Amino acid sequence: MLVEERRTSKSKSQSIILENRERLSVSGVEHVTSFNENIVLLETIEGGLIIKGKDLDISRLNLEDGNVVVNGHIYSMQYTEKESTSNKGAGFLGRMFK
Repeated sequence: MLVEERRTSKSKSQSIILENRERLSVSGVEHVTSFNENIVLLETIEGGLIIKGKDLDISRLNLEDGNVVVNGHIYSMQYTEKESTSNKGAGFLGRMFK
C-alpha cells in the first residue's frame, strides 16, 4: 500500500452497527484476515477487530468500499492495536533474538 493510499484510508471513518446481536455491519474494513463459523478477524482503519460468535457468516463483503456484513449469533467484539497484528508471529523467541 502506498503512503498516499494509507493517508486516504486514515481519513475514512468507521462505523459498527449491531442489530439484535444477529447482524453486524462494519465500515472502514481494509482486510479480512480469517473467518470461520466461530470467529471473524478483520483489519480496520482503527485496528484489528475480533468478532466471536456462533454460526457466523460473511453475507456481504466489499473491500473497495470497506464494508462487511456478518450474520450469526454475535457474542463479542474486541479491538486490537495495529502494531500487535503486525507482530503477531514474533512470539517469545522472536522477541528474545531481536
